[in-house]
Amino acid sequence: MPQDSKTNDEDISESFPQLGQLVSTCCRGCCTRKQLFKRLPVLQWLPAYKLQYLVDDIVAGLSVALTVIPQGIAYAAIANLDPQYGLYSAFMGCFVYFILGSCKDVTIGPTAIMALMVQAHVGDTGVEFAILSAFITGCMILLLGVLNLGFLVQFISFPVTAGFTSAAAITIASSQVKSLLGIPGQSNEFLDSWINVFEHLQDIRLWDSVLGVSTIIILLILMQVKNIKGNNCWRIVGKYITLSRNAIVVISGSVLAFLLSDVGNVQPFLLTGNVTSGLPPFQLPPFTTTLNGQSYSFSEMIAELGTSLITLPLIAVLESIAIAKAFSKGKAIDATQEMIALGISNIVGSFVSSMPVTGSFTRSAVNNNSGVRTQLGGITTGVVVLLALGLLTESFYYIPKATLAGLIIAAMFFMIEFHAAVEIWRTKRVDIIPMITTLIACLLLGLEYGMLVGIGMNICFVLYQVSRPIVVPVRLTIDGKDVLMLQVDQSLVYSAAEYLKHFVLKLASKQTDTIIVLDGTHIHSVDTTVAKVLVTVVQDMGDSNRTIVFWKWNRSVQCTLLRMEKELFQHLFRNEEKLDAIIKDQGFIHQPTAVRVDM
Repeated sequence: MPQDSKTNDEDISESFPQLGQLVSTCCRGCCTRKQLFKRLPVLQWLPAYKLQYLVDDIVAGLSVALTVIPQGIAYAAIANLDPQYGLYSAFMGCFVYFILGSCKDVTIGPTAIMALMVQAHVGDTGVEFAILSAFITGCMILLLGVLNLGFLVQFISFPVTAGFTSAAAITIASSQVKSLLGIPGQSNEFLDSWINVFEHLQDIRLWDSVLGVSTIIILLILMQVKNIKGNNCWRIVGKYITLSRNAIVVISGSVLAFLLSDVGNVQPFLLTGNVTSGLPPFQLPPFTTTLNGQSYSFSEMIAELGTSLITLPLIAVLESIAIAKAFSKGKAIDATQEMIALGISNIVGSFVSSMPVTGSFTRSAVNNNSGVRTQLGGITTGVVVLLALGLLTESFYYIPKATLAGLIIAAMFFMIEFHAAVEIWRTKRVDIIPMITTLIACLLLGLEYGMLVGIGMNICFVLYQVSRPIVVPVRLTIDGKDVLMLQVDQSLVYSAAEYLKHFVLKLASKQTDTIIVLDGTHIHSVDTTVAKVLVTVVQDMGDSNRTIVFWKWNRSVQCTLLRMEKELFQHLFRNEEKLDAIIKDQGFIHQPTAVRVDM
């Protein structure tokens, strides 16, 4: 009797988990002390907090605040919102991440990519849509975290991410050229931005251009100050000059504009203008609104937001988790916890008029370089932003637009993934295709559609590999009998079924007395289509008087095939360790000796 006869006699039906038992297990797992500490990381690190950490956290938080204040104002301009909304978006994430964040270096707030995504969808529809977008984005991210759906981000490969990030940097920098040169225009897409520049070449303002270009040069120089050799004192000074470079150029530009405007009675620069003073009101996000005399219900606002309901959460999660991994120093990152923290940051932020936020690589790097010890540094950042909103908004009036444009463009230089392209080309050259495809599609079609094109391209690569499994044919001669063993390297899905059938029949047709052995060692699952096609393979072999054996197929796959056609498959499965024993059992030879024959 065949070794696997038990499989044929036992129950081959599929078993499903009991829903009630599954829910009960999940509920018990959620109501434990361990789970509480896992979902509230502050309970882990705060009791072990040491007083000597306080100075480092305050210095780091202050450094991040000096970076986020000018960036927040600049990113609000990218999103086509008033400057104060960039600051409204910059503090709540700091407080929420203090409680829920699992990585001490990550800072949550407005970013250039999120601002550009907001502009693409709500830039012309009013601030209410941006605030509601933050609320919906937070709800979506929180839902992904609660349902442990962080694996969806894994469908966005490194080449696609690199192409998207590079395209976003180029698009953002292009959108700021008009402010750098002092020309009019509201376009923020790549092509539209450059078309607008060439259409207004005659409107270029000399002093805005000089200030903007000078800002970029000064920022690039200040970035290198930390690398100048010297004594310990100079290295410390150089480090903090580099960390506060954004604040230095913004303050310098503002002082220059103030002196020229109020003292010299000239206005050579276009200025940011009035920034609403005071703290934002704490209120529900707008679920209805009126725009240009037209009333929008909640469902109509959702319809107006369109695809941003999907793209904004995905981009936010991708950015934040990637940053957490970058600064984790080899430690495992709980993606679910990061999504919960990010989701709640957006939800609570929408109550203080925030636009969608996520982790910022630039400010996280500043936080890390400043020597932050714990998430307490975020409290300092949030408090300083609130103080700036309450006390310094009048001084924001004099910030030149060219200075903010230069600040953004300088930051974008380091977001373009030149090193990633080199790394991909060196590692696996075919992966440069999805990167370039994503880059070009994002520039020409927009970021969200470009991302979808890139993901689609990558999925096509994966589907092709799945649809073309590697089948290694090995021809054996056992005591004068021809044996064709086919070793398949992966599980089989419907798209590979016809390919496998064609491959098997083509090789089998070359010799009339061939015994076909399908090695299932690496086949862990098959679907209905594959099972149906294997039925036809067995039938074709029988019609041509050939023998086919399914060798070393695991139980779950055997059960799948038996459920499809039990009478046909029940005698074909064999699990003997040696192929000789199978041939002997079938009566082909009595004293087998195997000789490998070249293909």
